[in-house]
Amino acid sequence: MLNSLYTRLAAGLFVLMVAVGLVYTFISTVSLREYYASVNQELNRNLARDLVSDRNLVDEGRIDQTALKELFALYMTINPSIEIYLLDPDGKILSYSADPEKIKRNRVSLDPIRNLLVDETAYPVLGDDPRSHERQKAFSVTPVPSADNIQGYLYVVLRGEEYDSVEMMAREGHFIGMSAWAVAFSLLFGLVAGLAVFRLLTRRLTRLTRLVEQFEQGDPSAWAARARWADERGRSRDEVDYLGVAFDRMADRIVSQIEQLQEKDTLRRRLIAQVSHDLRTPLASMQGYVESLRMKRDSLSPEQQGRFLDVALDESRRLSHLVDELFELAALEAREKRPQPEPFTPAELIHDVAQKHGPEAARKGVELRVTGNLGLPMVLGDLGMTERVLDNLIRNALRYSPEHSDVVLDLAGDERWLTVTVRDAGPGIREADLPHVFDALYRGEQRDEPGHAGLGLAIAKRIMDLQGGDIRVRNEAEGGAAFAIRLPFQSAMAD
Repeated sequence: MLNSLYTRLAAGLFVLMVAVGLVYTFISTVSLREYYASVNQELNRNLARDLVSDRNLVDEGRIDQTALKELFALYMTINPSIEIYLLDPDGKILSYSADPEKIKRNRVSLDPIRNLLVDETAYPVLGDDPRSHERQKAFSVTPVPSADNIQGYLYVVLRGEEYDSVEMMAREGHFIGMSAWAVAFSLLFGLVAGLAVFRLLTRRLTRLTRLVEQFEQGDPSAWAARARWADERGRSRDEVDYLGVAFDRMADRIVSQIEQLQEKDTLRRRLIAQVSHDLRTPLASMQGYVESLRMKRDSLSPEQQGRFLDVALDESRRLSHLVDELFELAALEAREKRPQPEPFTPAELIHDVAQKHGPEAARKGVELRVTGNLGLPMVLGDLGMTERVLDNLIRNALRYSPEHSDVVLDLAGDERWLTVTVRDAGPGIREADLPHVFDALYRGEQRDEPGHAGLGLAIAKRIMDLQGGDIRVRNEAEGGAAFAIRLPFQSAMAD
């Protein structure tokens, strides 16, 4: 919990609020001090001039020292918040109304005095405080005896030591306490409000995190909850919603992949079971005939021995063919065997394949015919793989065609695709079996031949997919099945 995003945001907000409070206090203190200095200097800008005028400090163009001492004594009694200093033209302190033991300077800088005399509205202008070597304060000043005949300056510090003492007491009093409580309450309110806002902002992220954890643990209820969350936030567009959408897509992909893996696992189990059965059948047959030949060799005639050997040889060939198909299908599934596309003439390929299977068709009493448009342009595909597909389709057609029937190889095309159709006159395929004829080792009810593993059509399907083509099957209305493969024309691929 301490490492959660909400906790870190809360800690960050707390530090931020403390920093804001300190900066606010510092800026407020400095600004308030300058404000008070400006106001005080504005209100008392003519104080020094009025003191000279009202107390008759100048007599016949000279400073009346007696009147000056009376002024010092008077203002030390009735207004201890100000301090009055008499300066010579160089800024040296000649006399003053303050306690002599607390005077630290023997002169003050004339630059602030001249700046204020030149522009009396430039507030605040701070001058040297004779009671300190570092401190500066607001002041009022006037040249004496006059601006035309400057023999010195009457320099009035508006916030003297007595004022500072009273101000310090006020800061430590009730007003400062109230201000501190106000600042503390404001910061506390900001902290609580910020935490509430953070809770609202992180609530969806926390919920999404919990759903991800539940989904990771395989909790099925997390999927439904995730869907509801996506529906509720479907119209928002902030980062949390984008993260939720990304999680939706990731979860969909994971679930789809899991389903595919489960389906693959089911097919794998079925494949292993069927392969085991298909391998066991020829092996058992071979073993049986070989053992019989060994045990009854003396009692069997040469013709019977030859027949036993022929059957064992046929079963070994069937077993070898099945193993070869298994290796080929595995290589295609693993993409170890990839097509090498090249342009070739479809009519030439069809004639070569038909000629290759002509003797087998003749032995079965089936006529192998080539029809359609023999002038089609060149197509782009792997010649060897395409021939392998046609070999499988023609062998299947010959296997199921009755005697004295036809197996037709038909060529057709449109603007983009070449279509080669292999039609037979056999019993066709049950409608229930049509969606599964390209599944590996699928055996329909009509496939009752011993040792037939059903891998040829699966291999053909995989080859056509790798080439960017496809393969389809349908039953003909007049009887028989028709397998059609499609490949793109070379001109279509160039476009």
